[in-house]
Amino acid sequence: MTDTAERAAPLVFNRIVIMGGGCYGSWYAQQLTRAARRGALQAGEVVVVDRDPACRVAQLHGAGAYDGLPLTVALSEWDPYVAEWLGQGPASLAGDAMVPSPLMPHVCLDWLIGRARQRWPERSIRVAPLGQTPPTPWERASPDGRHYVSFATWMCPVNCIEPERCPHTRGVRDWSMPPMMRRYVDDNPSLLGPVIFHCVHRTYGVGMIDAAAIADADRQLAAWGAAGPCAVLVGTVSHCHGALGVLAVD
Repeated sequence: MTDTAERAAPLVFNRIVIMGGGCYGSWYAQQLTRAARRGALQAGEVVVVDRDPACRVAQLHGAGAYDGLPLTVALSEWDPYVAEWLGQGPASLAGDAMVPSPLMPHVCLDWLIGRARQRWPERSIRVAPLGQTPPTPWERASPDGRHYVSFATWMCPVNCIEPERCPHTRGVRDWSMPPMMRRYVDDNPSLLGPVIFHCVHRTYGVGMIDAAAIADADRQLAAWGAAGPCAVLVGTVSHCHGALGVLAVD
């Protein structure tokens, strides 16, 4: 799938999972509704995951704001929902996608950690700090070992689709997080991977990560860990921004 919003044939998904039903989630649901009404999107179901039964999406849904979109609200914390959903495995998740929130924790990394702890209860599973500062204009390390990175030193709007020409600089966007992660691993031979969860803008400004790719990363981690101790660079990224972490299995 490409970053282009307009296309002759609609995008088709089995399930789209939106993480959070607040200001960001309601905007994503609104955009997907517009896409569905205009024939740019077909989805078997759209699930908004939020622990608050009175979240903004639930209120707007009750008022008919998302008519035309097969939307439901799942009352749940993110981690248990993701664990059950992704636990189905890659084959069952073909056609599913996650819409992450810009401010959510690194839930994909957390899911991999949970799976690794179930698989190897006797081993130490942790997030290790990056040994080298990422080569991005903006970066911050957090106390829990995760690292947040961006090619932008300015505030980007939530509806930016990261086109080839940056709306802020008005020049060609000659940067992208996935290649940066690959170079980082090449420069740090103690790391495996990278495992990249790439959020690509699909339609009407909504970015998504293919669920099967997230689930398949667990299969790859199982193979690496079975061979012995390992440290794997994991990133949930768009072209411009990302959350990184080193998943260490001792």
